[in-house]
Amino acid sequence: MLQPRKSKYRKAFRGKNRGKATRGTELAFGEFGLRATTGGHIAAKQIEAARKK
Repeated sequence: MLQPRKSKYRKAFRGKNRGKATRGTELAFGEFGLRATTGGHIAAKQIEAARKK
């Protein structure tokens, strides 16, 4: 799994999701893509599972 090499504290504050993305919303290649309808956090295991499919 992808994760930081070292951090001073194990648990970090998660911050806030503020608004929707204005940049990086165009598809780089292909015709189809996924779009998030709500804000939220995604765990590293969920990202890894989606990447492997």
